[in-house]
Amino acid sequence: MRQGGVILYPTDTVWGIGCDATNAEAVKKVYAIKQRDDSKALICLVDSDARLQRYVRDVPDVAWQLIDCCDRPTTLILDGAVNLAPNLIAADGSIGIRITQEPFSKELCYRFQKAVVSTSANISGEPAAQNYRDIDPRIIEAVDYVCWSRRQEHQPHQPSSIIKLGRGGEVTIIRK
Repeated sequence: MRQGGVILYPTDTVWGIGCDATNAEAVKKVYAIKQRDDSKALICLVDSDARLQRYVRDVPDVAWQLIDCCDRPTTLILDGAVNLAPNLIAADGSIGIRITQEPFSKELCYRFQKAVVSTSANISGEPAAQNYRDIDPRIIEAVDYVCWSRRQEHQPHQPSSIIKLGRGGEVTIIRK
């Protein structure tokens, strides 16, 4: 990832396609692999509260409350994205970001010391891969590296909840 590579890895939700969230060329590769229009923003993972604050100008208090109380992985869409690849940030300046608690993805983010793109390992419009065995071979062939962790799992996994926090304090549930 430090050289702009794209990986396939297990996350705290479904399997993901990832790269350095600060590298615009790597992000462009992810869009191409997913066959996704780059006007549809991608999310990223971080390993800690401190890292989250590196990528969002002002994290609102309600975001910290949600992070503390949510009992399942929850992606927050927050305004004021900074220090990320421009093609990762939505047109309104927001970013979808999640602090991962899953051991593998948390360690990946910690060791990489940057935000990591995390978009479901599927061709745009197709179902997300809940497990490694569900991943389209075209995705596996297109990435630069496939992580070994959790390949043998067969239990179902679900995408994260997504909550958008607006500038005026409004809360919008995008996905439960």
